[in-house]
Amino acid sequence: MRPALRAPRPSRRAVFAATVVLFATVAVGCAPQPEEDTSGASASATGVACAKGELRTEASGKLTVATDSPAYEPWFKDDDPKNGEGFEAAVAYAVAKRLGYDKADVVWQSVPFNKAFAPGEKTFDFDINQVSVSDERKKAVDFSSGYYDVRQAVIALKGSKAAKAKSIADLKGLHLGAQVGTTSLDYIDDVVKPGQDPAAYAKNDQAKSALKNGQIDAIVVDLPTAFYITAAEVTDATIVGQFENRGGAVEQFGLVLDKGSALTPCVTAAVDALREDGTLAKIEQKWLSDAVDAPVLK
Repeated sequence: MRPALRAPRPSRRAVFAATVVLFATVAVGCAPQPEEDTSGASASATGVACAKGELRTEASGKLTVATDSPAYEPWFKDDDPKNGEGFEAAVAYAVAKRLGYDKADVVWQSVPFNKAFAPGEKTFDFDINQVSVSDERKKAVDFSSGYYDVRQAVIALKGSKAAKAKSIADLKGLHLGAQVGTTSLDYIDDVVKPGQDPAAYAKNDQAKSALKNGQIDAIVVDLPTAFYITAAEVTDATIVGQFENRGGAVEQFGLVLDKGSALTPCVTAAVDALREDGTLAKIEQKWLSDAVDAPVLK
C-alpha cells in the first residue's frame, strides 16, 4: 500500500499573515461599535443593507406595492389601497415605514391574484393580496415571513342544506366553489374531497354571484372575508364553519417578492419587527376584530 502523502507545512509568511488577520478581527470585535440604528428594518445577519437609500427598488426613492383589483374588504376599504384603510393596506404602509418610506413614497400597482406568484420577473417590490405561503409557490417567488395566520371557512345561504352542515362529511355531497389558484380551492380538493368537482372562479365576486343564484351550494374563502361577505355583501348567507389547519401547520399570508429579490431579507425583517413590537396585532384588532370564533368543521 502506498504511504499517505504528508500535507505540506505552511510557510512562516502564511502563518504570520493569518495571525495578523486573526488579531485584527479580535481587535475590531472588542472595539466600541456605533449604536445600531433601529429606525428601520435590519437584516444585518444576511449582510444586506436595508436603509432607504440603499434599497434596490423598482423606482428610485419609491416603494412599489401591488395588489389585485378590485381590492376587497376587510383587507382594503372602498377599493382604494392608497387610503391606508383596511388590514392589508395598513400592513403595507407599516412595512413601508419600517423600510424608511413615507406614505407619499408608496406607489400602488394592480396585479391579478394568480399573476402575483406566477413564474417570471415582477414589476413590483412586493405584493400583498392574501397570498398563502406554500412550498409550491416558493419555487417561483420569494415570500416574507407571515403577517397573518388564517383559516378557511365555508359560506352557504341561510336555510339551505349546506347551512346545516356540521362536519366535513356533511360537505362531501355538496357542490362547492372557490376562487381559482387559492388555498380555499385546495381545501375543497384536499380536505373535503367532494363527490363532484368544485367550481373554480377567476374572482370571488363570481363565486358570490354563483352562490346567490343557487348555482353552487357553498363557497370557501378565508375567515375574515367570510365575515365581511355575510355581513355586508350576501346578507342572506351564513358562515357554516371553519376548517382546522392541515397537519397542525399554520396557514399564513406572506408578502410576495420576485424570486431571489435582494429586498426579501429587508421586507422579512420589517414584518418580524412589526410582529415583535405589537403593530401587527394592533392592526389586526382594528380591521379584523369581527373574525372571531366560528364552528370548526371536523
